[in-house]
Amino acid sequence: MTESTALHRGSGVPASARRGEILAFVILAVLIWPVLAIAIVGGYGFCVWMFQVVFGPPGPPGA
Repeated sequence: MTESTALHRGSGVPASARRGEILAFVILAVLIWPVLAIAIVGGYGFCVWMFQVVFGPPGPPGA
């Protein structure tokens, strides 16, 4: 394989590096960020729930 075929056209980046970056992007976009977003929202909901277990629901006292 010659150097010109191993490099992405015009960018000077090897094809294997480009493939690795695309794979990293797909893993981040499809797996990591959605799981992280669900964990953050779920963690916030858990904190609100535990706060209400300890201090009671929001609203005026005795309502």
